[in-house]
Amino acid sequence: MTYEVRAVVARGKGEPVSVETILVPDPGPGEAVVDVEACGVCHTDLHYREGGIGTDYPYLLGHEAAGIVSAVGPGVTEVAPGDYVILNWRAVCGQCRACKRGRPWYCFDTANATGVMTLADGTPLSPALGIGAFAEKTLVAAGQCTKVDPAAPPQVAGLLGCGVMAGLGAALNTGNVSRGDSVAVIGCGGVGAAAVLGASLAGAAKIIAVDLDERKLVTAKGLGATDTVHAASGDVVAAIQALTGGFGADVVIDAVGRPETYTQSFYARDLAGTVVLVGVPTPEMSLELPLLHLFERGGALKSSWYGDCLPSRDFPMLIDLYLQGRLPLDAFVTETIGLAEVENAFTRMHHGDVLRSVVLF
Repeated sequence: MTYEVRAVVARGKGEPVSVETILVPDPGPGEAVVDVEACGVCHTDLHYREGGIGTDYPYLLGHEAAGIVSAVGPGVTEVAPGDYVILNWRAVCGQCRACKRGRPWYCFDTANATGVMTLADGTPLSPALGIGAFAEKTLVAAGQCTKVDPAAPPQVAGLLGCGVMAGLGAALNTGNVSRGDSVAVIGCGGVGAAAVLGASLAGAAKIIAVDLDERKLVTAKGLGATDTVHAASGDVVAAIQALTGGFGADVVIDAVGRPETYTQSFYARDLAGTVVLVGVPTPEMSLELPLLHLFERGGALKSSWYGDCLPSRDFPMLIDLYLQGRLPLDAFVTETIGLAEVENAFTRMHHGDVLRSVVLF
C-alpha cells in the first residue's frame, strides 16, 4: 500500500518551499511509518533549502518531530503501531567501532529507511536528516523512533528530536557541566537557549548568556542565565572574564558556529577550560589560532554532535523531567503553524523573531 500525504518540499537551492502531495510506501524490514503530529521548524531545514548541506534536491524537509507509529515492517520489535514516539536521527547500529566500545552516542553507522518516498510523479525525495517530517506521514528506520510518555504534547516532545536536545546535550553531555561551574553560552537562539537550560539543570553557579538580540537575552534569563552580555556593547571576552573573577568560564558553548564566535569562546574560557562547538559552520568557513595558545591554555576543545545524546536513554528521561515540571520545554514554542506557513516561519526564524515555530497536524 502507498499513502498519499501532504508535505513540504524544497525543489531547488534558495527556492521557496511548497506543499505538495508525496507518496509514502509501506514499511520494509526494519522500518516504520509514523503519523506525524508536530514538527519544529529548525535552522537545519533552512540549510537544506539553501544548499548548505547538499544538493540532492528535491528535499522532503522537517525532522524535529513527534507522532504515532501507524505501521511497522518485518522484524521490527522496538516499536509497534500505536506507540507515541519522538523521531531521532541517531538510530544506533550496535555494531560499529563506537557502539562496540560502549559509546553509541558516537555511532558511525546510524540507520535510515531504505524505502523511498517520492513526489506524485515518482521523483525520489531526499528526507532531511533521514526523517522528512513536514509530512502527514513519514517513513523511517524503526530505530529512529523513541517511545516516550504520551502525556507530553507533541509540539513539546518533538523539540527533543533536534535543537533542544542539541543544546541540552552540549551542556550536560559534551561539556560535562558540573555543580558550581561557570558557563558562558554564545548565541542564544533555540540551541543556545537550551544550552543555558542544560547548564542550569546541571547546577552551574554562573551562567552567562551572550547574544546580539536583547529579546534572546531576556529569554535566556528566564531559562536560568545569571548574567547577560550584549555582544555589540564591547569586548565579549573581557566581559565574560570580568564576570568570572578575571579568569574566564569553566565551559564556553559556541551555539553560533562562526570563526568569530569560536575565537571568542576559545579565549573566554579559563585555563584548562572547555570549549564546546554546537553551532553548525558552513563549508567555506575556516579558523586560524596560534598553535602556542592551543598548547599553553590546555583544556579541551569539543564538537557536540546532536548533544552527544543517546535517544533511547535521554528522550524518555527528559520527557519525565518535563512532566514533573522540572524542564520548561513549553518556553521554546513561540508559535504553532500549519504546513503552508513553513516558508514564512523560515523568515521569522532568520530575523530572530521566534525560538521555535512548530507545525501542528
